[in-house]
Formats: sequence, structure tokens, C-alpha cells
Amino acid sequence: MRIVAFPRAASASISAMNPAPNLFFVGPMGAGKTTIGRRAAELLGLPFFDLDHAIEQHCGADVPLIFELEGEGGFRKRETMILAQFAAREGIALATGGGAVLAEENRQVLKARGFVVYLETTVDEQMKRLARDRKRPLLAAPDRRERLLQLAAQRGPLYREIADFTVAPGHGNSVPQAAQRLANTLRERWQRTSSEHFAA
Repeated sequence: MRIVAFPRAASASISAMNPAPNLFFVGPMGAGKTTIGRRAAELLGLPFFDLDHAIEQHCGADVPLIFELEGEGGFRKRETMILAQFAAREGIALATGGGAVLAEENRQVLKARGFVVYLETTVDEQMKRLARDRKRPLLAAPDRRERLLQLAAQRGPLYREIADFTVAPGHGNSVPQAAQRLANTLRERWQRTSSEHFAA
């Protein structure tokens, strides 16, 4: 995976971010938000949370059942509520669901309350990683590739809109390697920004 800086200015460090020291992971399903995010958070010394898992705990039901009973609209309302609760904290890392960026309210919260890392991937890579996954409601379609292409076209611009950093797709990187590179890059970025801040 290749680390690319986005133009939106970053704060000096996790602990000095304004208004809150949080790290948010966004990106499509199968991008590694939970696996890479959890490992990177550990390396950075931050407690890690997964938004979909938190929603399931809150509701006492898994995501497919919530979709079945309440539809996507009902799920998105719950998602916005739980996201706001986590974003109100300080010093956490949070992996969001692939569709969390759909709501303008959520995008504003993510931008305002932390540093956003976009884990980008390709549809081909998603097809490989999600080949055996039958639990995602939005993949319950006759043509999975076409559905993923539609979601990418809709959500890709929204991920890029709020991203402070993006991790571009690459080959030959294990989860530990990708997480280590991300953690190292973020540390270097924050240290450099902190030095420039104090020098000014």
C-alpha cells in the first residue's frame, strides 16, 4: 500500500488535534478498516472501536437483521447516533462502516472531530476479499461487481472529500506491514507538523 497525503491541513499530533484527538478510518467494504485500523491504533497507543460492531452491541442484533427489520434508512439513523457518541470522545481510533460518509451530518462530524484516514481499494480487490462474505446486506445482488462499482462511484468522492490521508491500493503488503507503514507515516507527519508549528 502507498501512503499519500491529502491537502487538508493536519494538526500537529493526535494529542494536539483541534478540536479532538481522534483517528477515523473510512473506506469501502473490504478495504481493511477494521484489520489495519486495529493494528495501527495499537501501534499509536489508541483504543480501537469498530462502528458496525458498536451498533450491533447497542441494538442487540447484527447488521443484516437490522437491515431486514428497519431497512437501510433505519440502520443509517442508528449509525449517525452511535457515530456522534464515539466522536464526542477523545483519543480513540474508530473504523466506520462503508456507508457512514453518505450523511452530510456524519461527514461534518468526522472532519470536525478527528483525523480521517481513507483506506482506498479496487473493486477487483474487494471481489477477492469479500468472495466468501454472505453477511453484507448491500452485497445481496445478482451482480456483485456491478453493485461494488455503483457503491464506489457514489462513495469514492465522499471519502476523498473528508480525507486527511489516503492509503492507496498496492500489492504485497500484509496487514501488519500496512499498519506499521501507516503508523510510521502518521507519526512522521505529525512530528514534522509539530516542529513547523513550534518554529513559527
